[in-house]
Amino acid sequence: MAATSLDINGKTVSVTAAPDTPLLWVLRDELQLTGTKYGCGIAQCGACTVHLNGQAVRSCQTPIAAAVGAKITTIEGLGGTHPLQEAWVKLDVPQCGYCQSGQIMSAAALLAEKPKPTDADIDAAMNGNICRCGAYQRIRAAIKDAAQNASGVAVAKA
Repeated sequence: MAATSLDINGKTVSVTAAPDTPLLWVLRDELQLTGTKYGCGIAQCGACTVHLNGQAVRSCQTPIAAAVGAKITTIEGLGGTHPLQEAWVKLDVPQCGYCQSGQIMSAAALLAEKPKPTDADIDAAMNGNICRCGAYQRIRAAIKDAAQNASGVAVAKA
């Protein structure tokens, strides 16, 4: 296996993994970026959502070969002060918290594209992000709060 360079959270890192290795496992196992969670492994739950060039993708099904040359942003790359993260805390969104990094990453991609999303926009962007605790109403409220309190939300703080 040859070394592969990836741009993760604004830093170039070198990883040693087969080109078909899911990005999720490189992030978690090789780089210790454990905020991105393993949920289902088949891109159906959203727990593993990260950004690839600003687009929300499921890292469990994204091979690292597809990420070469792209800007990858994980929940750690949002820095803890993203308007969504602040709204999540303010509105006490998480219960168990397991899905929340994927929820936030999907919502951040939405707000970067549509700073003032409609309910339909939120539904479309969050479709497929499963919350086993059923915090959907608080998630929606936090997205609306972040949209109201931030203009032109960036995907990541660089």
